[in-house]
Amino acid sequence: MHSITSYSNETHRSQVIQLWETVFGYETAHNTPSLAIDKKLEVRDDLFFVAAIEGTIVGTILAGYDGHRGWLYSVAVHPSYRNKGLGSALVAHAEVALTKKGCMKINLQIMTGNESVSRFYESLGYVVEKRVSMGKRIAENVARA
Repeated sequence: MHSITSYSNETHRSQVIQLWETVFGYETAHNTPSLAIDKKLEVRDDLFFVAAIEGTIVGTILAGYDGHRGWLYSVAVHPSYRNKGLGSALVAHAEVALTKKGCMKINLQIMTGNESVSRFYESLGYVVEKRVSMGKRIAENVARA
């Protein structure tokens, strides 16, 4: 059985980094797990959650809230624990936290070509919206290797 709690300590950190490297295989500096964790913790919004089984981190979800919309990020489930309801439980946990903050709408982004993830979110009530996602990296806030 899993438990979902707020991210809180250095034990979580090393396990989350290892999980994200396994699940996401990040290739760009702005997604470096240690940098992403540090930046999220600086916000102090209590929207970083981990799922553990017997003390081992097997899932994560980050959420964000700007006063109008909520966002879901870094939903990760270790491959050995997929298709057992853990991803759904993480999303539900974040949705409850965002709802308590007054969030009216939750958004997320999926990489093109990741249809299995699209189907997962559709099963949870998310729909594809007619939007173009645009982004701009701010190099001065990304640590250089």
